Amino acid sequence: MHSAIRAEMVTAFENFYDSYWYVLGDRLVQFEKAYSGFNQIKHTVGISNGLDAIYLALKSLEIQAGDEVIMPSNTFIATVLAVSYTGATPVFVEPDLETYLLDPTKLEAAITSQTKAIIPVHLYGQACQMVEIGAIASRFGLKVIEDNAQAHGALYQGRMTGTFGEINATSFYPGKNLGALGDAGAITTQDDSLAAKSKMLRNYGSQQKYTHEVIGHNMRMDELQAAFLSVKLNYLDEWTAKRQEIATRYREQLASCDLIVLPAVHPDATHVYHLFVIRTERRDELQVFLQDKGIGTLIHYPIPPHLQKAYEHLGYKKGDFPIAEELAQTSLSLPIWPGMDFDQIDFISNQIKSFFS
Repeated sequence: MHSAIRAEMVTAFENFYDSYWYVLGDRLVQFEKAYSGFNQIKHTVGISNGLDAIYLALKSLEIQAGDEVIMPSNTFIATVLAVSYTGATPVFVEPDLETYLLDPTKLEAAITSQTKAIIPVHLYGQACQMVEIGAIASRFGLKVIEDNAQAHGALYQGRMTGTFGEINATSFYPGKNLGALGDAGAITTQDDSLAAKSKMLRNYGSQQKYTHEVIGHNMRMDELQAAFLSVKLNYLDEWTAKRQEIATRYREQLASCDLIVLPAVHPDATHVYHLFVIRTERRDELQVFLQDKGIGTLIHYPIPPHLQKAYEHLGYKKGDFPIAEELAQTSLSLPIWPGMDFDQIDFISNQIKSFFS
């Protein structure tokens, strides 16, 4: 994918280099406008990375020590870290075993008088059940912050991820469906005041140079990454269609393999396949077998947050979140990227079938 757009990316770099304006300039403004148009939302605020975007979203909502924030028990650690940075307590809720996404039916049991927000994570590229989650949040007076790092362009009931919550966060880490050539992220929101607040917080707490209204941070997306992302955004729909085509081919080729579980898609959701994740009890053996055949795979994620050493202080133990633990022990991400051809997909699929036969 990068080879095909190399000339455009080099031109973008040259224009950036010759502009002599490298921070908070026109390229960032242009990308923010373009991404808002793509994501069908009023405001995009370019942030230094996805973790910082979640943190600033929480801080914009004034989440603080003593508060609780609900999130899925099988998310990437960044979601949890962002809550910890505010001083609030992360509270885990199990995902649906079929979709791997936050299960709305389990939310109410986790809500207490200290709960202030819910962070649904559109994991692997599929949209969460945002209508159901939003209804519960509204009933209990809670804020919703979407973690949209893996699902650029995914839909729930025809509406884009990153538009449901009061304020939402995404990542443009190089491996994402829309990836920078370095770290970058963004906040999206319909709320004018939250957009203004997050812009101030990302820039030393300042709206006017050398005037600081609040204690802020240096968490800005730089001009170079904005320039690169503006080029790549033009191709995102095409790349998403290719990812979906690859996933369909995997499904066709692996449908007869009864010993693996293919990813399920909720009927009201779309999936942009940031990852194509299968499950099997023989995950570790299969991964070694495929590696020996020259096929690289990854495990997303081998240790759930509640069992990470960093979160020992929360007092969880093995068995407290059995679904998250099962996913950690059985999930395997197969190769998927725009530009894969059917011969490669078929080779991988045939090796998987060979392993189980």
